[in-house]
Formats: sequence, structure tokens, C-alpha cells
Amino acid sequence: MTDSQKRLWHAVVIEPVKWEQHSFGDEGGGFWVVAIVGTSVLWYNDREEGFNRSSYSDFGRIDEYFCNHDELDVALEYLKNVLQGGKDLLKILADYRAKAPTPK
Repeated sequence: MTDSQKRLWHAVVIEPVKWEQHSFGDEGGGFWVVAIVGTSVLWYNDREEGFNRSSYSDFGRIDEYFCNHDELDVALEYLKNVLQGGKDLLKILADYRAKAPTPK
């Protein structure tokens, strides 16, 4: 982990706690959230063995499921780039879903 990643990690880390995620997290009782940044969480997917970042609407529940297989330093680098550059794929995804037609 780089020095800048370590500084970011120390700014956002929380004591790991399981949050709900329906439906992929139901079997194992959720996934381990390890950091909170605004309305997003950095979490460990113990089914796929990797770190991911997702938004949340309600505290304690992860909105989206991802299986990126990222190591922690990779997930932190992505988060650092979002914070520095302002282009967030989670926001882009949320905007797309809001505009997408609802299946009938």
C-alpha cells in the first residue's frame, strides 16, 4: 500500500461490520463493510474474495452487488482517483439506472 493509500485508509476505515445485501449477501448474513465514504462503502466480498465499493441508501444495507476481486490497495487506489478526479462510476451507474426504462 502506498503512503497516500495508507492516509486515505486511516481516514475512512471503520471496525469491520456485516451489512445486508439482498440477494447475494442473504446466505452469509451480508458482507463485511470496512470503510465508509459519504454515501458509499468499501466492503469485502467473502464469497468472491475481493474488495468492492457500492453505494448505500439505508445505513446497514449495501445497495449494489459487485464481485471485482480487488485487493484492498486496488480498491483504495480507485477510491483515491474518484476523490481526486471527481468521476465516480457509482454516480454514473445510479444516473443511468434512474433514466433506464423499467422492464414490463
